[in-house]
Amino acid sequence: MFIINDFNVSFPVPPFPCLAMPSTAPLELWQLLAAFGLIAIALSLSIWQQLGLTWNFMLSTGRALLQLGTVGYVLAVAFTGSTPGLTLVLVLVLLTVAAIFTRNRISPKLPRLLPVVWSSLGTGVILTVLYAVVVVIQPADPLDPRYWIPLTAGVLSSATATAGIAGEQLMANLSQSRFDIEARLSLGATPAQAIAPYRRQAVRAAVLPTLNTLTIVGMVSLPGFLSGELLGGVEPLTAAAYQTLLLIMIACSSLVTALLITSGIRRRCFNAAAQLNLP
Repeated sequence: MFIINDFNVSFPVPPFPCLAMPSTAPLELWQLLAAFGLIAIALSLSIWQQLGLTWNFMLSTGRALLQLGTVGYVLAVAFTGSTPGLTLVLVLVLLTVAAIFTRNRISPKLPRLLPVVWSSLGTGVILTVLYAVVVVIQPADPLDPRYWIPLTAGVLSSATATAGIAGEQLMANLSQSRFDIEARLSLGATPAQAIAPYRRQAVRAAVLPTLNTLTIVGMVSLPGFLSGELLGGVEPLTAAAYQTLLLIMIACSSLVTALLITSGIRRRCFNAAAQLNLP
């Protein structure tokens, strides 16, 4: 009931919607095996339509099963033990794998690119997750793997895509506009000034997909993080709050990563004499 000042007037206030969510039913081994009936349907359709995707379906499904099974066991150990060392190792492993993948996507021939990618992703992701855990969530254990590992994985996935787009776009711009950049250099521009418009274009191309996702989230589809929490029995409002936090983290880390990686690529593409040196 809500009372206005000293007048005896009251209105019923609807309770805040807080649902008691039942816990998710565990999947037994036979139920998980039954799910592969969907893969059998997909394989049958591929064979029927002669798509040539039979081996791809089998290989992809096998890899997914092996990788997710391994991750499940590792996370079970990490969540049970709650050891800061294991949490740090898992975060570094995720970061290193993402850095190698991104380096290969941008340019395997560009010298010393891996440290640039690793440090760019690490700075953009770890600082964002650290801020979210310490300042926003404030758990009793600041190194609780229940927060660090899911948030790092979610942010790192988007940051990896952003870094790949930014790096590819910048390398393509430098290659296509080589004569224009060299003309700017001959007129006295520094390397940073000579490639500034191409760097801005690369950063915008990398960050805009993330911003577009923010504008349509919840209207076109439910994000994977939100869907996972709902399946895990989390209350819808709590799940939506954490999804909002994750999307804000992704937007920030994507911009930081794109700026850092394009800056690092610029340093790798010019020699000590400020000459453009593309692989």
